[in-house]
Amino acid sequence: MQLNKIQPAQGAKHAKRRVGRGIGSGLGKTAGRGHKGQKSRAGGFHKVGFEGGQMPLQRRLPKRGFVSMTRNDTAQVRLSDLQKMPVDDIDLLALKQAGVVHANALNVKVILCGEIKRAVKLQGLQATKGARTAIEAAGGTIAE
Repeated sequence: MQLNKIQPAQGAKHAKRRVGRGIGSGLGKTAGRGHKGQKSRAGGFHKVGFEGGQMPLQRRLPKRGFVSMTRNDTAQVRLSDLQKMPVDDIDLLALKQAGVVHANALNVKVILCGEIKRAVKLQGLQATKGARTAIEAAGGTIAE
């Protein structure tokens, strides 16, 4: 093998398509744009979904579903997160300061995930049935 004889495999390289360069190129005259119409013209641009003035598909179809504006207002807290908290009196402000819930949270619900082994006093927080029994079994209280 000689370095000056190395070349790509047959058919691996293609010549660049030269649009609008005469009849012999296969894309002469109209340059693959067809005859007449907006898309054949220079600057004949229309936005995505435009249907020539006809009511576009995304406006013909009915709207579906619902996205609640308050979906991010309630945060969930695990029992294992409460176990790690340095304080015994836990309320919304304490959870925000500890970084357990995000700053936008308006209310918090404690869920049964993990375990709690110490007595904590929850103030102004909601709790599921399982979380409530686990907290009370550990000697804690829930005041809403």
